[in-house]
Amino acid sequence: MTEEIKNSNWKLRKGQIVAARQLTRTEKWFEIKLEGSDLDHEPGQFVQVELYGIGEAPVSVCSSPTKRGSFELTVRAAGRLTTHMHTLDKGDWVGIRGPFGRGFPVKLMTGNDLMFVAGGLGIAPLRSLINYVIDNRREFGKVHILLGSKTPADMLFGSEIEVWQKRVDVDFSCTVDRRDPDWKGNVGLITSLIPGVHLNPEKTFGVVVGPPIMYKFVIAELLKKNLPERQIILSLERHMKCGMGKCGHCQIDHPKNYYCCKDGPVFTYEEVKDSKKL
Repeated sequence: MTEEIKNSNWKLRKGQIVAARQLTRTEKWFEIKLEGSDLDHEPGQFVQVELYGIGEAPVSVCSSPTKRGSFELTVRAAGRLTTHMHTLDKGDWVGIRGPFGRGFPVKLMTGNDLMFVAGGLGIAPLRSLINYVIDNRREFGKVHILLGSKTPADMLFGSEIEVWQKRVDVDFSCTVDRRDPDWKGNVGLITSLIPGVHLNPEKTFGVVVGPPIMYKFVIAELLKKNLPERQIILSLERHMKCGMGKCGHCQIDHPKNYYCCKDGPVFTYEEVKDSKKL
């Protein structure tokens, strides 16, 4: 990415909501079209969404860059701005800055097997990479998708999950912490799915996105599978406020003083394993 493009990302651009849908009680999906240009993001990057008079907040892009003309966000109502965003609908406008951050190392992963591990809302940023891989399926080896959710009602992108389940070139499995009367699938933590995956550690990348509490246990299972630390890819969750590493809110407690917004949010486990808290 050139310096000129980096600088242009800081400019606030108008984006119109062209579609919106409530996914769960706390998550809402938006499709946004930028005025005059495409977003041109990489899988794993995020944008700053601004609502006039309220402020702005970072949100991961959940659509693949292979989708042109618009991009997608999944927003959890967790604060003032994100809660207000849930009141918006088709035809409304928002401000967009970005994309920002370091995305998933797509070029490095090309030609290799992939194991995606998503917990809860982690499926949103990971969906960007999953759909990129599916749209370029011949460029990658085996694909395993493991998805965990608190309950069946909390599982995002249900219709899309059904498509992944039916694909013969994708090995998909999911689990929930707590079942409901209609759930016929696995019950248990997402770590319970990992031992059943057969992989070649020399040519497999494990990509992990989810709540912070999940990382320690998933990483331990991937290391048991002999995945090299440099091939375990993590997208970290921090309070990214400015997007340029100046405010210090997203600094990672690490000897190298990483900032999640500009050095990440995507890291290898090798890079951040010395952090006191992932």
